[in-house]
Amino acid sequence: MTKKLSRLIFDKRQLLEDVPPNEAIAAWAFEVICLLFPELSHQNYNTVDEIEAAFNRLEDALTAMLNATKACSDCNNELVSKRFFEGAPELYRVLNTDVTAILEGDPAAKSEFEVIRAYPGFFALCFYRIAHLLLTLEVPLLPRILTEHAHSKTGIDIHPGAEIGEYFYVDHGTGIVIGETAVIGDYVKIYQGVTLGALSVDKSMASVKRHPTVEDNVIIYSNATILGGDTIIGCNSIIGGNVWLTESVPSDSFVYHTSEIIVEKRTIKNKV
Repeated sequence: MTKKLSRLIFDKRQLLEDVPPNEAIAAWAFEVICLLFPELSHQNYNTVDEIEAAFNRLEDALTAMLNATKACSDCNNELVSKRFFEGAPELYRVLNTDVTAILEGDPAAKSEFEVIRAYPGFFALCFYRIAHLLLTLEVPLLPRILTEHAHSKTGIDIHPGAEIGEYFYVDHGTGIVIGETAVIGDYVKIYQGVTLGALSVDKSMASVKRHPTVEDNVIIYSNATILGGDTIIGCNSIIGGNVWLTESVPSDSFVYHTSEIIVEKRTIKNKV
C-alpha cells in the first residue's frame, strides 16, 4: 500500500535534490548585506578589486540558486542576477536612509554602527529591500523565503510585495505586520505591534489592493491596526496606540483611542 506513496515521494525528492535549503538562501542575502555594511562582517578586503570580485561571486551564487530552485523556467537567470546587482547602489543608498531615520529618530541610538549591528528593525528592512528588489525582477519564491527568515529572527513580518519609501523607521518592531499591497511613503515611523492588513477577503482578490496606504511623515504608535486597500492615512498624521481603523483619515490628523483608567487610593488594613 505504501509502495506507490514511496515512489511518489522518491520522484519528488529527485526533482528537489539540487534545491538549496532556506537557510542557504538566507545566508546568501546576509552575505550581500555584510558586503554592503562591513559593520556586520569580519571579512577583510584589501583592495577595491577584491570587493568587486565578491560582488561577482554573489552574482554567480544568485544565478545558481535561481537555476536550482527552477523558480522560473523561462527566465534568463544570468540576466536577472546581473540586473539585481546593477540595482545594488540604489539598494545601498536607500538602506542608508533607513539607518539615518533610526539614528535621528531614536534617542537611545548612539551611532550608525550600533543601528546596523544591533537593531532588529534594520535587519528586517535589509532582508525586505533585497526581497523586494528580487520581486520587481519577477523572481518568485526567493523573496518570500527571505522575508520569512527575517520574520523568524525579528518578529517583524513585511511582505516583499509591499512598497516602502525612504527613511523608514521601525521602532522595537516585534509583532509588526505589513501586507503585500501596502504602500508606505517617506519618513514614516512605525512602532511594535502595528498591523497594516486586509479586511476579510478571498483568493479571488489576490490581484486587488487589499492593504492600506500610509503617506509621508506619518507616525503609527504601538498596536494600532489599519485595514483595507481603500484606507489612506494622510501625510503628517499621528495614529495613536491601539487604534482600529478601516477608513481613511485626512492629512495632519491626530487619531487616538480613548479609554478610562481609574486610579484609586488603596486601603491597607493593619495586619494582626
